[in-house]
Amino acid sequence: MSFSRFNKVFCRLYRRFLYRIAGGLVLLLTTTGRKSGRAHTVGLQYELIDRRYWVGAALGVQADWFRNIAANPEVSIRAGKRKFDAAAEIVTDSGRVADFLSYRLKKRPVMLRMILRRGGLKGKVTREKLLDYAARIRVVVFTPHQ
Repeated sequence: MSFSRFNKVFCRLYRRFLYRIAGGLVLLLTTTGRKSGRAHTVGLQYELIDRRYWVGAALGVQADWFRNIAANPEVSIRAGKRKFDAAAEIVTDSGRVADFLSYRLKKRPVMLRMILRRGGLKGKVTREKLLDYAARIRVVVFTPHQ
């Protein structure tokens, strides 16, 4: 099954019932296509920090959703039962990205260690290693509109 097909099935199931199970870990992000102008939805892991939704871009600037945000930062989000519009901010500062990774490492150590290992970070996780890793990835912060 292709990623596109998997994503469509996942989004459909999330809207029906998965939001009850995965709503505290996965959100549905709807962006406007930078070329097509059409709505595109993708499921992404997130962390809620100070009423803002933080998402790591695993594929960095190559991810379609990330490129759509770079072209138009106005998005719609569904996190669990909550639906809202938000403004996206692309975080490029390695210190802020490393802080986010540290937060996730404390909150979800097994999952984040697997992600970091897959991204090439081996051995003991230090601040220096996180800063080096952070320089290669991007994080997006979504601030809900009032």
